[in-house]
Amino acid sequence: MDVFKIMNISASGMTAQRFRLDIIATNIANAETTRTETGEPYRRKIPIFSEYVKMYMGYKEPAGVKVDRVAVDRSPFRLVYDPTHPDADENGYVKMPNVNVLREMVDLINAQRAYEANVTVLNSIKSIASSALQIGAGG
Repeated sequence: MDVFKIMNISASGMTAQRFRLDIIATNIANAETTRTETGEPYRRKIPIFSEYVKMYMGYKEPAGVKVDRVAVDRSPFRLVYDPTHPDADENGYVKMPNVNVLREMVDLINAQRAYEANVTVLNSIKSIASSALQIGAGG
């Protein structure tokens, strides 16, 4: 496989994980947001990725990963009893975002590890290419 294709695939993986980290950060930042512009609590967002392929001489060739879309988690909101909260209903319950900070932290670690794995691939292929150039140069 072409060295530059491997680098592009790895770079697309790094870009995707960076986007995933941004979404996770947004979810954590809004874990207590009880009112958005729609009038309801913040809903957790989930990035959806898909394979990016290029056509090459009539064949599909893997070219990396791309962000397909950002989905909205439709799981129910958490109900918290706090009659003093301005968004409390008549029974004193507040609808809180469907963001579980613990789950977000696990996803954050997962995304960080995936990013690091792509960096390792990129560094390895750079080292291999450098070694090949030294061999080709006679030494």
